[in-house]
Amino acid sequence: MVTSTPDSSSLAEVLDRILDKGIVVDVWARVSLVGIEILTVEARVVVASVDTFLHYSEEMAKIEQAAIAAAPGVPA
Repeated sequence: MVTSTPDSSSLAEVLDRILDKGIVVDVWARVSLVGIEILTVEARVVVASVDTFLHYSEEMAKIEQAAIAAAPGVPA
């Protein structure tokens, strides 16, 4: 009896795909109580090739500037 397993990727193939396509995790959270900001959490994790990062960095900067402009009372 022959059993077949789904195609498994080697670590090198997975790493190549991640560096080719990239992974971006962007988290932003603000907790405020009665208009007083208690906690702000910002995290950005980028795993990509330099070429991929440069391709998307301009758009990420635009999103960051829009978030700063939308936050009342926060100096730019």
